[in-house]
Amino acid sequence: MEPIDEKELEEIGCGGCAPRVEQPLSRRAFLRRTAILSASGIVLLSRSAWAARTLDSSGPRRRLVVVFLRGAVDGLNVVVPHGESAYYDARPTIAVGRTGGQGGVVDLDGYFGLHPALAAMEGPWKDGTLAFVHACGSPDPTRSHFDAQDYMESGTPGIKSTQDGWLNRALGQMPGAHAPTDAISLGPTVPRILEGRVAVANIQSGRAAMRPMPLDRPVVESAFDRLYIGSDPLSRAYREGREARQRLTAELAQDMAEANNGAPSPQGFSDDTDRLARLIQRDPTIRVAFMALGGWDTHVSEGAGNGQLAGHLKPLGDGLSSFAKALGPAYQETVIVVISEFGRTMHENGNGGTDHGHGNVMWVMGGPVRGGKVYGRWPGLSTGSLYQERDLAVTTDFREPLSVVLREHMGLQPPQLAAVFPDAPRTQGNVSGLLRA
Repeated sequence: MEPIDEKELEEIGCGGCAPRVEQPLSRRAFLRRTAILSASGIVLLSRSAWAARTLDSSGPRRRLVVVFLRGAVDGLNVVVPHGESAYYDARPTIAVGRTGGQGGVVDLDGYFGLHPALAAMEGPWKDGTLAFVHACGSPDPTRSHFDAQDYMESGTPGIKSTQDGWLNRALGQMPGAHAPTDAISLGPTVPRILEGRVAVANIQSGRAAMRPMPLDRPVVESAFDRLYIGSDPLSRAYREGREARQRLTAELAQDMAEANNGAPSPQGFSDDTDRLARLIQRDPTIRVAFMALGGWDTHVSEGAGNGQLAGHLKPLGDGLSSFAKALGPAYQETVIVVISEFGRTMHENGNGGTDHGHGNVMWVMGGPVRGGKVYGRWPGLSTGSLYQERDLAVTTDFREPLSVVLREHMGLQPPQLAAVFPDAPRTQGNVSGLLRA
């Protein structure tokens, strides 16, 4: 293998950081090199991904899409318990109105209703492909965004030493061959939930998706090609990652050429979901996709039927609705899960907002979903029913509905599920019929 020279390293901003390859590859050096690949946004491949696997082309290409709402969305104002007077007593200025009035909820079942900004989701609810699991969340009591997101993405609440994310572990347990584009993440970096041993393709969202990277420069690309020309695992990982990026970039370029006469798409959730839908339609190897949206930390001026929260919910609902339509027949093989690290306080605060809470609502959507129902065990909103007398209590561990999806949709068996969620949650929620048989 030909070593890269210092000048070339300076070209990529890594002067002095890359070891000579003829030296034994230490763990530190390996991590440093894989960090270079990850930071470049191409693909981080694992040692297990280097092993050839048998392609199983039989059966439908089932897939899972996870949307993470970072900042702890107020689930009580998303799926509103409008049949409970305590909800209105606790929120004199930010409660979403009852059905029938301006800015009132879109009734779901006579007790729960959707925030009016999510009117676009009424269609999937009525056609039976949208369900919710209320009073769902992490059993860990932390109110720290950082810790709660970490636990929800690692799948091991309360344990900070977990090295990988549950979605990466799940991908590793799925049967069949694993292509470099098995998992797609839209965002600036590989998220915690997809960290791990299995290959992950990371692409930027919005306009940044087509922004050139240092590796797109011929001189840099040539230098890396010479560096990783060998047959060792790291070189093979580099080449697989490069192939995945080239493949995705070509598909995105085609997408942009077809839309608006080749003009770049504007940023926005709907644009990203439409782009992801087209990628899924063109590339049947995609099994897992992840997207994250921020701005849900509504301590101030949350609003009721209108306002800050409504302004975030509308593009979310519109984007998910258009995503379902854009998927076409692939929607019947797709489950979309929307999660957030924790809910918010039952009572509004003095700033017209809500503070960090506990229980929340999980969204589950897709062709295989037995929708039109709010699952879980509703604990009620009386003071005695609240967690620490302030938050919606968690009666369903978030890993329980996720386990249902991984088992009944993605085909994982109990031993494989145990590898994804080592500390298996107790079966306590009412989610057994969440998916169609």
